[in-house]
Amino acid sequence: MLAAGHFAVTAELGPPPGSAVEFVHAKAELLRGAVDAVNVTDNQTAVVRMSSVAVSALLVRMGIEPVMQMVCRDRNRIAMQSDIFGAAALGIRNLTCLTGDHQEFGNQAGAKKVYDIDSVQLVAMVKRMRDERRILGSDEEIAGADYVQTQCVFDVAMFVEWMKAVRDLGVHTKCRILAGVTPLKSAGMAPYMSENVSGVVIPETIVKRMNDAPRGKGAETGLAICAEIIEQLRGIEGVAGIHIMAIEWEQKVREIVQTAKLLPRPALS
Repeated sequence: MLAAGHFAVTAELGPPPGSAVEFVHAKAELLRGAVDAVNVTDNQTAVVRMSSVAVSALLVRMGIEPVMQMVCRDRNRIAMQSDIFGAAALGIRNLTCLTGDHQEFGNQAGAKKVYDIDSVQLVAMVKRMRDERRILGSDEEIAGADYVQTQCVFDVAMFVEWMKAVRDLGVHTKCRILAGVTPLKSAGMAPYMSENVSGVVIPETIVKRMNDAPRGKGAETGLAICAEIIEQLRGIEGVAGIHIMAIEWEQKVREIVQTAKLLPRPALS
């Protein structure tokens, strides 16, 4: 989709805290046709869930393109490379490399973190496996991602400045940028994310707008703000698409994409 020059749309699917396949199927059907690919999170917020490999494989069976997430928190390089081989064998073609939320945020606070390699090293390792067909060795590698999905953007003015720096470095010509967006469900969600989620900055104008929303209209206001941000992001040179992180709110993704005038999705031959 990116290679064809289309404005790409991806969204997240959070696996269940168990083995309920029907849960995955239900969430996936909410996203089918509304997005180009579905990111499968890897034990997000450090809560134990069905593995991203398994859920991604289920999506492949359903005919939905998965983007498997892999975090550095839980595995060493041996386990990572093994899981990547397994994922490839199951038809999983896309991978997003992340550091991972600290274990103190989840339901396994006593767990030991791994962080054998960091997310940049993980990108380099995967690139080596893909392009050179070799596992990680002692040779120095330079990381090379095909695309980047950013943290969720609320402060568009700040993101405009960041994208200017990206363009000045020519990064947008080597790596496609998908800007992250998250719909706010309530007024309280805005300050919580701003204070507790690394990399998230929410302007006071958005906080005030959520606070001023009529009773029972907070979610509706949050969805409208999300669609407006997408419209602004589409006008920024170098932004190749959006990544929708509708946290446990997959049923609203299609509405967001529709409101942003990004449906129907382009067909690829």
